[in-house]
Amino acid sequence: MTETVVPAQDAPAFPSDRTCPYQLPAQYIRLRDEAGSLRKVTLYDGRTAWVVTKYETARTLLADSRLSSDRNHPDFPATSARLLNFRDRRLTFIGLDPPEHGPKRRMLISEFTAKRIRGMRAGIEQIVHGFIDDMLAAGPPADLVGQFARPVPSMVICRLLGVPYSDHEIFQDASRRLQSTTAAESTAAREVLATYLDGLITTLQTTPSPGLLSSLVASELAHGEIDREELVSIAVLLLVGGHETTASMTSLSVITLLEHPDQHAVLRADPGLLPGAVEELLRYLAIADIAGARVAKADIEIDGQLIKARDGVIVSNFIANRDGAVFAEPDTFDVRRSARHHIAFGYGVHQCLGQNLARLELEIILEALFDRIPTLRLAVPVDQLILRPGNTIQGVNELLVTW
Repeated sequence: MTETVVPAQDAPAFPSDRTCPYQLPAQYIRLRDEAGSLRKVTLYDGRTAWVVTKYETARTLLADSRLSSDRNHPDFPATSARLLNFRDRRLTFIGLDPPEHGPKRRMLISEFTAKRIRGMRAGIEQIVHGFIDDMLAAGPPADLVGQFARPVPSMVICRLLGVPYSDHEIFQDASRRLQSTTAAESTAAREVLATYLDGLITTLQTTPSPGLLSSLVASELAHGEIDREELVSIAVLLLVGGHETTASMTSLSVITLLEHPDQHAVLRADPGLLPGAVEELLRYLAIADIAGARVAKADIEIDGQLIKARDGVIVSNFIANRDGAVFAEPDTFDVRRSARHHIAFGYGVHQCLGQNLARLELEIILEALFDRIPTLRLAVPVDQLILRPGNTIQGVNELLVTW
């Protein structure tokens, strides 16, 4: 029997589940609208941590070297039991602090530059239109997640990494189960991915092929810059991060546009607004809401509060991206808004490595999907959609649409 955690006095439970795919939960609205930019909250295990609710304080703290990203630190603020199960594993670069973080990130960054990603446009367009062809041939209704939103970024990241797409069902299923609220299922899914990728690395050591993973095997692994365990961890991170987040953004973006027909009409009338609309969707949806977790290495005084050494700190980019001091009418979805300075991808040295790829994929996906299926609509009322829990990547596991 699971013990019920009673939130500490004046420290509400965090995170909250969404009741709407794109609006702040009521608890988050209260946190945002209170004075100050930091508030103590209670995590699932009864421990407390600071949650950051204002944009400027969020950016300041995400750039502060006194906050650590070390997920193996005993005081790191885990938001679910499944995250604790990954402690004591080899940290990838996202869990390392400077100066160790920089060299590890630089091993990968050349594959994710804006120029390199722009060169992938034609290939991504081919993938997107291929899956739209399949969906149209099968006819309505369709599960947009299973038939489009998930397989498109899966194939894209497979090509970039050099992972055979014929094996995509293995890691798509494992990636979905990684988001499970059950620690045992999440751990088992991670082991499936690690075992698969370890075998692929063995193959690439004797039979190189195009792709980032083969390049890392031939350079960094062969020359001892990283070991096999670390390479497996990096591959798991890129494979999962490269498709699960984009899949979630695709489904929630479609929901948001269809539920805001006036804004959708503006965008359809002026396709030149699409890059800015993608930034607004990233701000508005903030699907990786709990990714900005840190632990203090020293005392930090900020905005009238004292964050003590070993305190947990969680930057809620969902709440901070709805800061009215930075974004006028923050709860309004506006495709004409200039929102590029949002923090949906984080901020500072740990800003998302794959953000250029995510932006390009979303632009291509949304343009092609609504051009090819202009009568696309939800087949289930939005208030009947089953949303993921608040302590996972936000999204839906199924989205029935018709046309």
